[in-house]
Amino acid sequence: MTRPDLDRHIAGWRGPVLAALLALIAGLPGLLLLPPLDRDESRYAQATSQMLESGDYVDIRFQDEPRWKKPVGIYWMQAAAVGLTSKVENRDIAAYRLPSLLASMIAAFAIAWAGAALLGQRAGFLAGAILGTSLLLSTEAGIAKTDAMLCACVTVAMAGLARIYLATRAGEDPRRPHKFLFWLGLGLSILIKGPIGLIVVAPAMIALSVWDRDVKWMKRLGWGWGLPLVALLVGPWAIAITIATDGGFWREAVGHDLGGKITGAAESHGGFPGMYLVLSPLLLFPATLLWPAALSTGWHRRAEPAVRFMVCWLVPAWLIFEAAPTKLWHYTLPTFGAIALLMAAALTRPIGTVSRRIGAGLAVFAAMLICAVTVYGLTVWGTSTAQTWAAITILCAAVAGIGGAFILLKRAAISALLVSIAFGVTAHAALAGTLRQLRPLSVAPLLVETMEKAGIAPDQGLIPGPVAITTFHEPSFVFLTGRDTELTDAAGAAKALAEGRPAIVEAHDAEAFRQALAQTGASGRAVGTVRGHNYSSGDDVVLTVYAPTGAPAAPSAPAEGDAR
Repeated sequence: MTRPDLDRHIAGWRGPVLAALLALIAGLPGLLLLPPLDRDESRYAQATSQMLESGDYVDIRFQDEPRWKKPVGIYWMQAAAVGLTSKVENRDIAAYRLPSLLASMIAAFAIAWAGAALLGQRAGFLAGAILGTSLLLSTEAGIAKTDAMLCACVTVAMAGLARIYLATRAGEDPRRPHKFLFWLGLGLSILIKGPIGLIVVAPAMIALSVWDRDVKWMKRLGWGWGLPLVALLVGPWAIAITIATDGGFWREAVGHDLGGKITGAAESHGGFPGMYLVLSPLLLFPATLLWPAALSTGWHRRAEPAVRFMVCWLVPAWLIFEAAPTKLWHYTLPTFGAIALLMAAALTRPIGTVSRRIGAGLAVFAAMLICAVTVYGLTVWGTSTAQTWAAITILCAAVAGIGGAFILLKRAAISALLVSIAFGVTAHAALAGTLRQLRPLSVAPLLVETMEKAGIAPDQGLIPGPVAITTFHEPSFVFLTGRDTELTDAAGAAKALAEGRPAIVEAHDAEAFRQALAQTGASGRAVGTVRGHNYSSGDDVVLTVYAPTGAPAAPSAPAEGDAR
């Protein structure tokens, strides 16, 4: 496709829409193919399902445990998605992931829309395509938690702010719809993840004001009605949760969760200063080849108002995330819109030799890293079916990295990017298929499958529930089997069998389980064994599923032995 042809296809609203479509294509395979993930995704999904079951849309809980770490926004969005597309009893994780997929599309659309004003239609579309197909955002698009939606909200707010900033710099009056987008994105970001959005937005505004030596532009944001809009979005729930929990939510969310992450490496999620920079070539793939050019553009063209805005969006927030003791791969995602814009800005001029060479090397490195991870997973947990998916992943990742690097070195930067995106998105889709076929990692689905074959799954209604399970107390199993699932020890599993309920016993608990059975006089029969790897704890697990004595034997699952 020639450049005039590309410009014709992305003119007007078509550019942002096409960028959103690319984000949809990139994120959809993960949404459809991956089983419920541990631990955060399944915790979010289970808490949402309990909202729908109980009708309590204020107090967030996982089983009987209060989940007062994040605001309610993502739970409401997931509940709406499940209500519109599925049913709670279906335990369909894809329905809970829909808000994240929609968020990735919104983020890509917003960046393409803002980029059109900052850099022109072509560069705007390319920025949206870069963001929407980035490995980090397209992965988060298929996971039912907060991060993709936070990225969307912050990106919308910053897109509106960019339009306001450029208008004031040009001596024009900012448009009210742009102000509305800014305040709407900011308010929703608070409802999604508390003050994290402010950590990106506020430093950007301060940095711009200091750099320009002008704070007057901020007076044009519409504070008089913008702050009430934020209060209207956040206030009703904030009041309701304060009353419902007697202030407990704020003590947990601010004092414990947020405070713990600021003062130390919460939940052992630590990292070294500069960790995000080291990870960035992988997380920005397949657009990694433009990362050095983006940094060069930010430095050499910083006098341009549009580029200055991007730098002020990226640098202060990035430094804050690097300085925080608690580090997770996705924390810098709200800054990826700025990176995408800088990459697109780099494409508006010839890219220097040094940036091209370093970018080509980083692209090949990121591609080889994806290939290595795929080979490792296939070697350790792979099946014959996974080999096909893995081969596609490796081939497409290699072409995205090596092919894109070769074309970039030939000075065809836009063509290099488009080739990398095309093969990178395919590699990401095949990677999701590969992960689905690594059956030992899907412990919870395998346990449910074993129970269903034996006719003892709680939702089948053939025997009483709930199921009791030892050691493997992961949220994915609770999500698939319901709120009442009993996370217990060997004695609790023996008691479940005595009460006519199914039990699942991990191998390390087997001896204690037999002793507890002897003491209670209960008995049961083993109907299946699941061997797998609990990636949350890093442990291999062997779990035996027991049916109580008297439970009807399923023809498809003959008894494998007695426990007495």
